[in-house]
Formats: sequence, structure tokens, C-alpha cells
Amino acid sequence: MMRKDRKSMEVEPENFPLALKESKFKPKQLFCCGQLPPKDSIGVAMVGTRRPGSSAKELCQRLVKSLQGTNVVVVSGLAQGIDSYCHEAALEYGISTIAVIAQGFNVPIPGERRELAKRIVDTGGCILTEFENDFPAYKGNFPARNRIISGLCSATVLVQSKLKGGALITADYCLQENKPLLAVPGDFDSEVASGPNFYLDQGKAKPIFLPESLRVVAGIPKIHDTSDTPCATSLKQIGDSGCALSPDALALFKKFNGFRKTFSELQRECNFKTGNILAILTELELAGLVETRDNYQFYFNGIT
Repeated sequence: MMRKDRKSMEVEPENFPLALKESKFKPKQLFCCGQLPPKDSIGVAMVGTRRPGSSAKELCQRLVKSLQGTNVVVVSGLAQGIDSYCHEAALEYGISTIAVIAQGFNVPIPGERRELAKRIVDTGGCILTEFENDFPAYKGNFPARNRIISGLCSATVLVQSKLKGGALITADYCLQENKPLLAVPGDFDSEVASGPNFYLDQGKAKPIFLPESLRVVAGIPKIHDTSDTPCATSLKQIGDSGCALSPDALALFKKFNGFRKTFSELQRECNFKTGNILAILTELELAGLVETRDNYQFYFNGIT
């Protein structure tokens, strides 16, 4: 799979990375090619179908970009489609990434995914597997691979999926460990949104309405800022500082948190007069709970 001069190593159980050491799904053995992440890293699994929709690549880029400035490691399965898009986005935005594969390291990975695996390792990430060097990628290996993806992570994001598929197996493993499952909603008649919509309808997943809000919805703090976007503020932080939001501002924020709304949409969807909405938005912007770049679209991006 890798260049002949690149060696894999067996990871001792006490050194299993991220959350895998404490997971009930931890494997008996684990092999690594590349560099394991720091111990204080947070694993976020991002999974989905091999045949996503036309806008899936942009969706994955926006989701992953929201994790800049954190100690998150993006974990996925190196499959074509959503998995590869998420790995590629992590590489583009300088975020560490781990690929978990369902075969041994001596078994060739076909096509573009071979080059992607090499890029992951070359940029400081790693490839993990529980299968020994010459073990082929049998169909039955993939559910086992999926349990490791979930076991590594503190949360799983279901990006796009049909009603059946490996991504849903990963989602179920996540739920079995009572970890947060997040899902991107989609059109009711979209086949690749049917998986996320099912879990959302069942109340088993938390929605990510705006890709840029993934970090906030997942409850992941920023450790430093790498863009011109301010770190999200929490209501508790505001209270601890001795400040208080007005009742109207608090109500509007709670109603729309996690959404992106135009000013016209706010006028239609709440009962405040135009002047009051403007005053409330100003109050929320000063508190760090709302941001806008054009005074037309407003991002409700705080932590409740």
C-alpha cells in the first residue's frame, strides 16, 4: 500500500489513540502506518456514501473547515465518496486525519485512494488497521473497520447516506456507546439524504443545519483562531462575565441558533418589528453569538 521504505508498526493496547483505548469496540490488535495524534486530540468521525450528491465535496469542505483551530482529528474509512472528500478537506485545511482500512498494509489500495493514503501519512496523519499485512479486504471486514472508526471518536457525523450502507453501521456503533451522532439533513426526496433524515426523524441524531456550525454543534472548543471568524461564545460565558442578554435577544438566539438566516427570513419568522430585530442583532453580535459578513446573512453560532 505504501512505499517500501515506509514501515508499519503494531500499537500496544495502552497506546491506542484518541478514544479507542476506552471503547468497548477496541480491537485485540492494531497496526499503524504514520504518526499517531497527540493524546489530547479529539476524534470526529465523518462518514457517508461512496456515491454522494453533486454538492457533497463542497459540503465536506465546509464541515471540515469549521474544525480549524481545534485539536480535532478527522477520522474516516478512505472509501471513495464522502470518506475521501473528508480526508482531502482535512489535508487542505491543515487538520490531522486518520484513515481506518479493512485490509492489511501489504494489500494494494486501488486508484486515487492509494495516493490519498500516501498524502495522509506524508502530512503527519496515519493509516490504521486491525488486519495483518497480507489480509485481503473481504466484505466482512468492513463492519469491523467501522466499529474502530466509531471507537476512535468522541462524535460521529453522518454526512450523506442511503437507508442502507456502511455509514449507518458506523452510526449505530456510535449510538451503542452513547456518543453524540450528528447528521446533515437533506431534501425529503433525496436518496443520499435518506439515511441522515431517518436518524433525525427518530430523534437519534442532532442536526447540522449549517455546515459552518459543526464545531459548535459538536461542542468542540477552539484552542486558537486561524481565521477572521470569532470563536463561538457560550451563554454561560456571558453570564459569568456579569452581562445579561435582554429577554428578546435570548429568545431570538435560542430560536435560530445553528441556523443561517437572511434579514428577510428573520422578519417573516419572528414577531418583532424591524427596528427591534436590528437592535437585537446588534446586541447578539456584540455578545459574540451572531456574526455577519454582509449585513444580509446572519450566522447564529453560539453555544447554549
